[in-house]
Amino acid sequence: MPEHTAKPHGKDLRKGRVSLPGQVYHVTTITLDRQPVFSDLRSARFLINALRQTQTRGEATTLAFVVMPDHMHWLVQLDAGASLSNVVGTVKAVTAHGLGERIWQTGFHDHALRREEDLSTLARYIVANPVRAGLVQRVGDYPHWDAVWL
Repeated sequence: MPEHTAKPHGKDLRKGRVSLPGQVYHVTTITLDRQPVFSDLRSARFLINALRQTQTRGEATTLAFVVMPDHMHWLVQLDAGASLSNVVGTVKAVTAHGLGERIWQTGFHDHALRREEDLSTLARYIVANPVRAGLVQRVGDYPHWDAVWL
């Protein structure tokens, strides 16, 4: 048995990361020290606007998202020529700059969806996050989410 087992680092998550046009990714990223930055309405709406700007710039199409107080889930499809790391990095940079503070933990988690995964089921799971967290009783009572199917 080895004496030391190395823990994974954020940079290790990027190893082998490939950005494919048309690929759908489930992205999760958290705030620095899990601070509830997005409990504030203005901050949450600023992040949502940054997500929508990716579509305006032709980088990605948002399929679903939920902005939680200390993290976000984003179901996103990359457009041609876009890099997942650059798209997520831009959203995080725009948000941090606009809010005037360092708010994000370095890196993010992503999962490239397989063809057999049901996108609408995953979207429902994403937007139901506030219900599972006990923030609201019904999805419709939470203001910071959207999905193209719902």
